[in-house]
Amino acid sequence: MNNNKQKLSRRWGYLTIGVIAMLFAGILYAWSILKSPLAGEFGWGASDLALNFTLAMSFFCIGGLLGAQISKRIGHRIALLISGVLSLIGFALTALLPGTSVFMLYITYGVLAGLGIGIAYNVVIATVSAWFPDKKGLCSGCLMMGFGASALVLGNVADSLFKSTLGWRTTYIILGAAICVVIILAGLLLKKPGDDVILPQGKTTKSSSSEKFERDDYTSLQMLRRPSFWMAFVCISFLAAVGSSVISFAKDLALSVDAPESLAVSLVGVLSVCNGLGRILTGAVFDIIGRRMTMLCANVLTICAAGVTLFAVSIGSLPLCIAGLCLTGMSYGSCPTITAAFTSSFFGMKYFSTNMAIMTFTVMGGSLIATVSNKVLEATGGYNTTFIMLLALTFVALILNVFIRKP
Repeated sequence: MNNNKQKLSRRWGYLTIGVIAMLFAGILYAWSILKSPLAGEFGWGASDLALNFTLAMSFFCIGGLLGAQISKRIGHRIALLISGVLSLIGFALTALLPGTSVFMLYITYGVLAGLGIGIAYNVVIATVSAWFPDKKGLCSGCLMMGFGASALVLGNVADSLFKSTLGWRTTYIILGAAICVVIILAGLLLKKPGDDVILPQGKTTKSSSSEKFERDDYTSLQMLRRPSFWMAFVCISFLAAVGSSVISFAKDLALSVDAPESLAVSLVGVLSVCNGLGRILTGAVFDIIGRRMTMLCANVLTICAAGVTLFAVSIGSLPLCIAGLCLTGMSYGSCPTITAAFTSSFFGMKYFSTNMAIMTFTVMGGSLIATVSNKVLEATGGYNTTFIMLLALTFVALILNVFIRKP
């Protein structure tokens, strides 16, 4: 028994390692900062650079599926080794770009770095989550907080290095090397719980007991056949679309309600902080009130975020805009946490890695809707129509949310 307690106590160390690994992997979300020197030196337009981010997020999702398969066949250590090397190659080759064609950027950053980070994201979550069947939400929240905080922490570091004597090319190489080292070390240090480890099981809340879960592990094919999967997938995609859209034009949104330039830049960082807070708070709440109530609360929070921001731009209120951005950050942060916690709760841990990779495609769904939001914004010249559309999607998500039941 004492031996089991000793092994079980290590899980908090593994969670810490996982958070650090996710912090470095989350640099993918700092693209709004990382793209600045490329636009300045090569003259690539906003649409060219936006397409690169879309490609990076698409291959991030594909990398998650790839990571699940590699981890299952040859182990999580090899998967994270491949992840680190791909990330290093992607960033290093980006640093060497001659600038003659933006297509090369799509290959180096969009495909290679996107794949590498996608592999790490899935494998780290699956490996660490296996230690926390009793605290699924808290574990997911901590890991997602690390990933979400990267844009603020490493993004600011990258921005400072860009402005130093090192320049952007050397900075890209440093970032790639740091990501590679951290992810490979995480692979060496992280372990999955063995058959001899007795893991504590979660307490059944009123919310979860009322759903009467079937205690089965579902394969990905079985999961895809379940209406509950598709309802949750569309629901989370619609909720994520609000955050994805606002992140893409947060600075301009603040400027539209007469925020000073310095404050508008700072609010982008505030949005990132609230994103991280939303992730860990949602995880903690999940463990207390269960899946159903947590997803409903996240949905209501997103409705409030879109509604407050719509009202702010309608009357030109800066304080309300700040409140809307904070609520949006927290609501967006709740999405990846409920994605991971929902997948493990509904479909079990045996096939969690692959199932989680499939559910992560909600990121792509949210990003595609964000692209539509920007097109609407460009066509109308104002934010009102965009937020009316997003608010409508949150109510559709709420209807789906209400009808999500056991697998």
